[in-house]
Amino acid sequence: MSIKKRINDLFLALFYIERRIDPYYRNTFDKIFRKPISALAQFLINFKRKDDHLQISEEKLLLNENEITDLIIQQMAQFTHKYYADSFALRAGNTKTYGVVRGEFEVLPDLADNLRQGVFRYPKTYPAWVRFAGPGPLAPADMKDNGVLSIGIKLMGVEGDKLLDDEKWTQDFTGISAPTFTTPNIIENLKLQRHVFEGSPLFYFINPFDSHFLDATMQGLYSKTQNSPLEVPYFSCVAYLFGDGQAIHYSIKPCSDEKTKVPRKPSANYLREAMVNTLSTKEVHFDFMIQFQTDAYRMPIENASVEWPEKLSPFIPVARLRLPVQRFDSKGQLAFAENLSYNPWHCIADHRPLGNQNRARKSIYYALSGLRQTMNKEARIEPTGAEVFDD
Repeated sequence: MSIKKRINDLFLALFYIERRIDPYYRNTFDKIFRKPISALAQFLINFKRKDDHLQISEEKLLLNENEITDLIIQQMAQFTHKYYADSFALRAGNTKTYGVVRGEFEVLPDLADNLRQGVFRYPKTYPAWVRFAGPGPLAPADMKDNGVLSIGIKLMGVEGDKLLDDEKWTQDFTGISAPTFTTPNIIENLKLQRHVFEGSPLFYFINPFDSHFLDATMQGLYSKTQNSPLEVPYFSCVAYLFGDGQAIHYSIKPCSDEKTKVPRKPSANYLREAMVNTLSTKEVHFDFMIQFQTDAYRMPIENASVEWPEKLSPFIPVARLRLPVQRFDSKGQLAFAENLSYNPWHCIADHRPLGNQNRARKSIYYALSGLRQTMNKEARIEPTGAEVFDD
């Protein structure tokens, strides 16, 4: 075992201890310190970066972007082969599936004209499969892998040509429970993936010769011992087109402030159990909201480390995600959940992904989902919403 991995594992062990005491102080800490620390980190991130003088919704290709994307695919494929050569292959990121649940995505009526774009053009309710997951890249007990959670929303019955044609009738929205992404761009993401493969991801953030302390700070402010995936706000972190000429971020926010208690002795799957307990007795609602880019520098498309300030552009509700009472943890439904493919390029042109992280995701997500399905001897599927599973 390398010295870097030993140090990484030592810090992780201390981190796991903190996870157990986190529920006793974290809410108070967040109320007092999260905003000022975030504001300072964002000030320093913006101070260091240059102005490319782009226009609203304008993109700028990175040098050697395709080559970097290919290297990320190779690195993550290596990781997948290394850890899953003799077992069922899981996703290399957003790894542990807490559940894929049925949902209804209702476009709100009487939207302003500028909000009526793409799937939001008319009041309509789409069936959805909604995936809640942990950060990964492995799937240990929840207490060791629950800091920044993820969501994937797959709408079905969406008409129009798709920018990725492996699915004909779907529209995917994805997000994590932090307003900024782990890496600012794919150049830095490749560095992180190499550290992940070596078992030393901590060194991506603390390397004194190439540190990413500010990104670590932003992720740390939102990484916590979670109560339930159903009680977390999620953020796109990266930009998307909204109709013709507008760029947006989006967020998915729970409508209720109710909080589940973290068990005193949490099981390995306590987050899934929290979802099961909630959805067995009551519906859960989320507001789906969009935020327009109004300042091309303060709200960049090519740097996912920068949080778009709400004082420049507040989030506007455009849809309601409803999760009805249900049972979702049967063996058949969990197997279905592992086979699904989420990709932001499962979309119509009105919602085209923007920025280098999104451009890379088209190839990365497609290649890695194909690898995973091949290793598991499964066919790629497109869900319809009519799926039925035995309990």
